[in-house]
Amino acid sequence: MAKPKPKRQPAQRLTAVAVATMKPGKRRREIPDADSGGLKLIVQPSGTKSWAVKFRRPNGKLVKLTLGPLDQSGREAATEPQVGDPLTLKAARVLALTLVRQRARNVDVFAEHHASRRRQHSALVEASAHTYPHAVRAFIDDHRVDRTGQKPRRWREVARLLGLAYPPASGEPTHIKHGLCDRWREKPIASINGDDIYSVIEEARRSGVPGLVRRNTGTSDPRGRRMADALGTMFKWLQKHRRIATDPCFGIHRPPPPAARDRVLNVKTDVRAADELRWFWTACDAVGPPFGSLCKLLLLTGCRLNEIARMTRDELSDDLATLRLPGTRTKNGLPYNVPLPPLAREIIASMQQLAGCNYVFSTNGKTPVSGFSKYKARFDAVMLAAAKAEQSRTTTITPWRLHDLRRSCSTGMASIGIPPHIVEAALNHVSGAKAGVAGTYNREQYEPEKRAALERWAHHVAGIVNGRVSMENV
Repeated sequence: MAKPKPKRQPAQRLTAVAVATMKPGKRRREIPDADSGGLKLIVQPSGTKSWAVKFRRPNGKLVKLTLGPLDQSGREAATEPQVGDPLTLKAARVLALTLVRQRARNVDVFAEHHASRRRQHSALVEASAHTYPHAVRAFIDDHRVDRTGQKPRRWREVARLLGLAYPPASGEPTHIKHGLCDRWREKPIASINGDDIYSVIEEARRSGVPGLVRRNTGTSDPRGRRMADALGTMFKWLQKHRRIATDPCFGIHRPPPPAARDRVLNVKTDVRAADELRWFWTACDAVGPPFGSLCKLLLLTGCRLNEIARMTRDELSDDLATLRLPGTRTKNGLPYNVPLPPLAREIIASMQQLAGCNYVFSTNGKTPVSGFSKYKARFDAVMLAAAKAEQSRTTTITPWRLHDLRRSCSTGMASIGIPPHIVEAALNHVSGAKAGVAGTYNREQYEPEKRAALERWAHHVAGIVNGRVSMENV
């Protein structure tokens, strides 16, 4: 059914009082103003009032342009009236006469108005596309991809630091409650300055990453460094891609790294000087699988903790002689084959496979083993008890971390005469002999040498554990 046309009324000289007291009718009303060209007061049945003008465009087409709602405050604005502003009668007349003058200069007022609206809309869309959450999404989706087209390891952790949580499998990310994406939901990325960055880094360092549960209480420099690194990498990428003019992270204090560690378990060739390694192996047996077995493999292979803890059966060769780590599971992003000596194969073969679980080390059959701090506390207690039983009640063991096993493996291999470049290759290091230009041209992977080195190292460890080290190991 066609909408009824509003009843045409004769033009009259409107007054502010008449406009304010004009009563609505059953239909929409248009009351022309006799004192300005084409100005009309529109009164809706609901009582809403607004201003509009009707005129012909240069092509002869009759059009209507809504100027804005009626301003009933009784106060005139200090600025020139614009289309879209609340307008008093006086302001509506000024704006209508301005449009009349523009039309006299052959300006297509209707086209200009709609072009301006499109520009404003585009500006709003562009501004919303440059907010902090959009910048984080672009950084994670477009930048954090390695040379094989895959996202690098720990990319989800970086996203969480920045305030964005990705689902475990696939799907759209969500803003972490009270995280940075939630806190800066509407904040333009270009408006974030050095003070904002410093405050967030200090907050992460002193009281925890915004939106995430703290694993430890008190001040934590590593927590601050992780936040500084995540923000720094993202803003550097945004600047390179001209999404921001300046990097707000430039010159901001980054909590310093801890002093380089040099702790190794005593792995000297003299069996009497290798007490710590014996006590370590005793503790591995006492704690048992999965943690005890995992620690043995860390020492025998020199792998990083998560490279072993998250090992799947799909990554193992059929004969268990090789662990094939994809680039997504290595620190340098390069795939790496870990030769497994016979002792390591025996340990893996002894692990019970839980139904439906592809992880070698798991306690629930769904996820890889975790809770390392709890296991480590038990481990240290057993290791200290073994030391006191063998030596004296006053015996102590210098505190050590799981990553020190990697250093112990490297030091131990060097101590039995394995060349440094083979030790580096066995630990998947792109440094030393393979760094810089040398690494670019030297593509040798030393597969036979790595296998021989790790087998020799495992034989040496077994000799220490069994109380015998012969010179053939050296």
